[in-house]
Amino acid sequence: MRKSIATVSVSGSLTEKLEAVARAGFDGVEIFENDLLGCPLPPEQIHERAQALGLGIDLYQPFRDFEAVTPDRLADNLRRADHKFRLMERLGADILLVCSNVSPGAVDDDALAAEQLRLLAERAAEHGIKIAYEALAWGRHVDTYLRAWRIVRMADHPNLGTCLDSFHILSRGSDPGGIEAIPGDKIFFLQLADAPLLAMDVLQWSRHYRCFPGQGGFDLAGLLAHVLRTGYAGPLSLEVFNDSFRQADAGRTAVDAMRSLLALEESVAEVLGTGSPLPRPAQPEGFAFAELATRDHKRLGGLLGALGFARTGQHETKPVELWEQGRARILLSRIHPDSPTDTSLVAIGLESPDPALSAARAKSLLSPALPRHRAADEAPLAAVAAPDGTELFFCDSAQPRWRDDFDAVEPPRGHIGHIDHVALGHSWDHFDEATLFYRSVLGLRPHESVEMADPYGLLRSRAMSNASGTVRLALDMAHVGAASQELPGQHIALADDDVVATARRLRALSDDVLLPIPDNYYDDLRARFDLGEARHRELRELGLMYDRSDEGEGGEFLHLYTVTVGRVFFEIVQRVGDYRGFGMANAPVRLAAQHPPAPAPERD
Repeated sequence: MRKSIATVSVSGSLTEKLEAVARAGFDGVEIFENDLLGCPLPPEQIHERAQALGLGIDLYQPFRDFEAVTPDRLADNLRRADHKFRLMERLGADILLVCSNVSPGAVDDDALAAEQLRLLAERAAEHGIKIAYEALAWGRHVDTYLRAWRIVRMADHPNLGTCLDSFHILSRGSDPGGIEAIPGDKIFFLQLADAPLLAMDVLQWSRHYRCFPGQGGFDLAGLLAHVLRTGYAGPLSLEVFNDSFRQADAGRTAVDAMRSLLALEESVAEVLGTGSPLPRPAQPEGFAFAELATRDHKRLGGLLGALGFARTGQHETKPVELWEQGRARILLSRIHPDSPTDTSLVAIGLESPDPALSAARAKSLLSPALPRHRAADEAPLAAVAAPDGTELFFCDSAQPRWRDDFDAVEPPRGHIGHIDHVALGHSWDHFDEATLFYRSVLGLRPHESVEMADPYGLLRSRAMSNASGTVRLALDMAHVGAASQELPGQHIALADDDVVATARRLRALSDDVLLPIPDNYYDDLRARFDLGEARHRELRELGLMYDRSDEGEGGEFLHLYTVTVGRVFFEIVQRVGDYRGFGMANAPVRLAAQHPPAPAPERD
């Protein structure tokens, strides 16, 4: 279907927005009035610029507070409308969005509203323009799409139809099933936006927290299915008011927007039982490896050795080492000693049942493919860049040929068996993009977003996982309002079948390996859980943290953390029973322990 986006959804000047939207592959735009008013180009040149970029101007908006008004106000409103119609002719736009009246002076009279909208449609027809009437969720009297449609039907003019906006419908909890009662040719326009599920004033929710489909909690596929069943053949258009998007790179935001529509089309095809043009998702089945780049090779290698890993191989053509324990595999690559980059997680290998299919899907969803130089006999590994810059490699889960490139020996067997999950730090402007990327490209399921206290602000985190829980990611972001713009740390969680034994061994080995946990945590743990005196004492002595969940069949979670090297630290975890979480209840304590207070200044 034709794809459009409102200029308010991306940052920059109007011309910059048009260029970014065109590069992302959109067919058209909704011109937001404020963008036009601030542009130095006359409407004719804006039209020419859009045409040169291959963009149609699908709609001009908004026209406010028109209908259900007194006669003197109506005359003034018609004067305003005539001016907008002449402007739209110069701009090359043929649909005007008219929002339901929010003015205190609006009259609660549907017949009057219909009469005045019919008069507006008659004026519009003289200019070859159509009116799309939209119910705002905070409209003074008209605040539901069915009431807006009733007024349009009463007005009965061919140049008057309705505009459906997913936010205005779903934010009020309205049943979108009623859309199917509207003839498709009377739905003049469709605007789409997702949003997190928040309990707040709907106007503020709309103006600041909308996001692209797949980034929030609305069932947009269900709503769109209802719209398409009417026979609607107009554009799928994104109208997203979001404070972060308004500050982010316009090109990157536009690509993310297009990705969201491609994924939404796939989702609605599943609802309608029609075919999708996208390659089906080959959901990853596990972690093949995690790669750390460091200039402190000795320290990081020492930490891995303390955890029970062994250096089992050296890449035949690249300065990369393979460290293993069971099926947990860590690659160590070197950063130049003069590089300002510190130790960081740079790549993840994902076990895919069909790496070629995974790569094709990533490409179809606009993920940037990464060039890879390899020798003729090296394993072919397709890679794409994740939103935070991490390289994602698609490895064959049935035949892990990539390991042969290291001429590796048999790995040691210890209590650590595999990678349980990986936490990735994101900047504020890439967090929503990451949610959509992992959901659409990899087919992972998003969990609820949570916020937790950090000594210097708040940390936001959202987990993603495959159906079986063998691939888990935690997407972290320093809160937008935080004074520090430092990215959250990255960490690799390693699954252990006897974390108590591992903790004992590490405690006996050195005092510099594990993160110290304050005694206050263990005092509170006694109040939260009755685990018996012996177990509480053991947890405290070993620095183990504990959580319990009744989700599913219920289970326990024991975990500990290493010290941080650069941006990276390790977590050792043991899941008991059906525990599915990440120990989020303990995260504020861990964050505080990783940011110890500075020593008090000495007094003279």
